[in-house]
Formats: sequence, C-alpha cells, structure tokens
Amino acid sequence: MRIADRIEAEAVELAVLGVRDNGTEFNMALKAEPGSAAGTFRYYAEALDKVAGEVAPTPPDVLGLVHRAPVGVVAAIVPWNFPLMIGAWKLAPALAMGNSVILKPAESASLSLLRLAEICAECGLPDGVLNVVTGRGTETGAALAHHMDVDVMVFTGSGATGRHLLAASAQSNLKRCYLELGGKSPNIVFADAKDLDQAAKVAAMGIFRNSGQVCVAGSRLLVERSIHDHFVDQLKTHAEALRVGDPLDLNSQIGAVNSSAQLAANLRHVDQALSEGGNIVCGGQQILQKTGGTYMAPTIVTGVTRDAALFQNEVFGPVLSVTAFDSEEEAIQLANATSYGLAAGVWTADLSRAHRCIAELRTGVVHVNTYGGADMTVPLGGVGQSGNGHDKSLYALDKFVDLKSAWIQL
Repeated sequence: MRIADRIEAEAVELAVLGVRDNGTEFNMALKAEPGSAAGTFRYYAEALDKVAGEVAPTPPDVLGLVHRAPVGVVAAIVPWNFPLMIGAWKLAPALAMGNSVILKPAESASLSLLRLAEICAECGLPDGVLNVVTGRGTETGAALAHHMDVDVMVFTGSGATGRHLLAASAQSNLKRCYLELGGKSPNIVFADAKDLDQAAKVAAMGIFRNSGQVCVAGSRLLVERSIHDHFVDQLKTHAEALRVGDPLDLNSQIGAVNSSAQLAANLRHVDQALSEGGNIVCGGQQILQKTGGTYMAPTIVTGVTRDAALFQNEVFGPVLSVTAFDSEEEAIQLANATSYGLAAGVWTADLSRAHRCIAELRTGVVHVNTYGGADMTVPLGGVGQSGNGHDKSLYALDKFVDLKSAWIQL
C-alpha cells in the first residue's frame, strides 16, 4: 500500500521518466504508467486476505489440505512500450505471494523501473527482495534465462525472444516460463453497429495511440463490405485529425515512435503492403523530420488480403490494415487466420452475434462495442503465438505459487 501511495505521489515525475525513454504521449503515459502501476500494487495488497488454501473433501479419517507456497525467485523481463505498467503487472503479484524478484527492463527504457526500485526500498521492502538489473537481452536476459536459481520467468515482448527463453529453460533447470508475445488483433465492424462514427473514432485510437506500440492494438480492421467505403472515410477523418508531436506537449494526442530502427521497420511494412496490392488511404510516411524526432503519420492501408504480410505480421507501429468481409462466418475466419490470439474487437447491435463472436474468436480478450480499457478485475493473456499465462486479476497470482498438498491421517 505504501508503494502504491508513493507511485501516486510521484506520478508526474514517473510519467516524464517514461516519456523520455519511449516517446509515449504524456496524457496517456500519466494514466497508463504510474496511474496503472499504483492501482496494480493496491489491488494485490487488497487481495492478500482474499487468497486462501483449501480443505479437500476427504473421508472423515483424513484431513486433506492444499497450501499455496512461494515459488522462490522470479525473473521478469519487460518491454519498452509501457515499462512501469507492465513491470507492476509482474512485480506486484510476485511480491504479494512472497517471492523475490529480479526485474530486467528493456535496455532503451529503464528509468521509471529504476526509480520504482528506489521507491520499494524507501517503503520498507527488504534488501535483496527486489533487484532491477539493466543490460542487453543477449547478456542480462540470457543470464537470467539460464540461471539455475531462477524458478519462474515472466516476459512480455517478441515471439523470437520468447522462443529463446523457452530454449534456455530447457537447457537449464526447466524453470516455468510465462510469455506474453504480442498480437495482430482483429477489430470487426458489422453493418448493424449502432454508431459507426463512434466505432471509427475508437478504432482509430485502438491502433494509433502510443504510435501503435501497444500489444493489444487493433491492427487489423475487418469491415462488412456494405459499409466499407463509408467507414474508411470516417476512419480517415479521425486519423488525420489526431495531433502527432512532442510527447511532453499536453496538446499532442500521439507521441513518437520509440526509435529510428522501429520507425524504419514500420516504413518497410508499408512499402511491402504497397508491393502486395494495398492502397494507402492516409499516412505512410515519416513526419516532423525537422524536430529530429522519430514521428510517423497514422497510416491506413486498404485492400489488404488474408495472405498479405501486413495482415499476418505484427508491425508494432501506427499502421492499420483494412480488409472487407461479406458474412459473419467470413469475418470469424479472417479474424482467426493468423498465428496470434491476444485480443479482438466486435462492433454490432446484435446481442446474439456478439456472443457467437466471443465464443468463436480464438483470442484471450474480446472487446464488444469498444476497444481497450479492461482493468485489473479481468485477466490479460493470449493463445497461440501470443503466449501463455495471464497478467492482471487474481489469476495472475497462479504464476507465482506452487501448490502443496498435505494428506493427514487422523
């Protein structure tokens, strides 16, 4: 609770530290980073007296108990896009269950997590219970992944790194690995959606906030063909109205791309989409070059087919692919046609259709008539190549405990 209070008290300073690292627009960073992190620590503090063992339904002459024991040492590797928020998702439940944690930030975004370590120490966390260790993934991350004394590894990042961590687990002590590996999330808009302009506005922010650098970003827009052209026009209007600029300018709605390397990768995705028959509706280029910053215009590409690279591959930038569909069945097939399964969105006024889509979409989160914004009360995790395990909610605690059965003859 003291840690949560301190994070809230230093919210502006912590948000600015993060913005300096990753370029997230300040207004979003303030809410998503210290705002979320404080709420996460408070949530798990309040959960502690709600988490109990079990008494098994044994015969009268036996007492069966199920205990939850700390796993021991947890290694957590977090990405650069929301380091404080995602760091808290790993750290708070691990500490709540009685473990020690070694936290490795991304090499390009460590400032806010280093300050968090100081806050934890100042609030009374014993020395050695939390260590924040900086360094490159190929060195520091690899050392943690291969270490024989690390019992559980939790990671948010790329699929390629996730595979390396699983291999390291197999080569060392078979530590459990929980991986959140991003996605290529579909956002499905049916013609019967109640407010198409609102759907277009939310869909734009669902991909363009934080310059598209959000794991659950709705990066594949699937639109019923009868409304396709009209909806794309509305979407284009909202995208072009977004103010891209200095992330510390309170008037900016979209900040910078994290790095020049990420910007170059984003632009290569756009070039490939064009070579495969896509059409750029807006954006597609670097902007504000004179500032020296890595800014990219919100980009919409239509005519993206199921087999196109932009349909299948995660960009992690402000690039939206748009694909038309003719039926509910086709929409579900298209939505499930990638190796990922992290999040999805469905816009419809038909309650039965909404429930059918929830059941049939192969994904960890389904948003209905909205996109994003789920809080700590529900888990976040994916299926397929979006990984395994869950952050947030009471289910996150399961990663950080071992179950121990006691069988007592009376």
